[in-house]
Amino acid sequence: MDKLKYWVGLSHFPKFGPVRLKKIKKYFAEYEHAFNASSSELEKAGIEKNIAEEFVSARISINPDELAERLNKENIKIITVDDANYPKLLLEIYNPPQIIYYKGELESGNELSLAVVGSRKYTGYGKRAAEEITGDLAKNNLTIISGLALGIDAIAHSAAVEARGKTIAVLGSGIDKESIYPSANRYLAEKIAESGGAIISEFPLGTQPLRYNFPQRNRIIAGISLGVLVVEAGEKSGALITANCALEQNRDVFAVPGSIYSETSKGPNKLIELGAKPVKNAADIMEALDLNQVSAYIDNKKIIPESAEEEKILSCLTREPEHINELVRKTELNTSIINSALAMMEMKGMVKNLGGMQYIIV
Repeated sequence: MDKLKYWVGLSHFPKFGPVRLKKIKKYFAEYEHAFNASSSELEKAGIEKNIAEEFVSARISINPDELAERLNKENIKIITVDDANYPKLLLEIYNPPQIIYYKGELESGNELSLAVVGSRKYTGYGKRAAEEITGDLAKNNLTIISGLALGIDAIAHSAAVEARGKTIAVLGSGIDKESIYPSANRYLAEKIAESGGAIISEFPLGTQPLRYNFPQRNRIIAGISLGVLVVEAGEKSGALITANCALEQNRDVFAVPGSIYSETSKGPNKLIELGAKPVKNAADIMEALDLNQVSAYIDNKKIIPESAEEEKILSCLTREPEHINELVRKTELNTSIINSALAMMEMKGMVKNLGGMQYIIV
């Protein structure tokens, strides 16, 4: 950290983004020299005169030693483009972050990853789709990438954690405790880091969630992934910005189709019109990405009834909700037997109670 603390210091000047930091790194042999350089030296590195002078004036308020201490106190690590563990897919994009701050585990082997994004305002249909598809992908060793936002993003992260898979949250703010956004998902961020995943950001400590940070953040979500799945989104959603980033970066785009009457399905339906691959389950994505694990995983997911009652109930259940009264009518079993069997089947992970006595097959 002795040398890197000066690189951290440079990144704390708001006008030193990935483009200017790349110029600085190319020109200066040492980070300390770059941090302490005169405005004329910075100009020789390709930094505009007014920006160079502004940094020299602002530098007095940036203390690399204090920044290093804060990083250590909050257990925040950093990684640069020169590091062997820097995500390889992210290196492929135009102007990748020169520095990434992260908590948790960030491995270079996370090439098998998929971004799952969507609207903050979601429906029950979108929640189910995000949970099930994400959970299945996570169980199949895909790292789930999203943005920690309220709604579909948070659902995707949570589903991956519950499936004991890995997930990475890419923030549009700093990742220190006071800056994590939204604050309502700070506990989720901790769970992600503790479960073998990571929360990451190219923005330094103390960066607030300014509006223009998020399009910049979205390029990382797409860039670190093999593809992007849009679950639900309006026509002008940030999720569509991520999908556009994916297209620009030559990544696959997937979308969950929805009702033509649903506002939250307008975004995915539009993407499908433009060529995105419609998907109904994790297998569709795995097959499209040509990942061989899918066939074995699908075989392992087949549900085998353990009694005559379970067999009757399973024959009547689909992915569409079925009311218990309908199950009583179709199976011709009495209500007490149905209730008892369903309770056991839910414990075994064979069915799911959606509430209101509505059940689906898992």
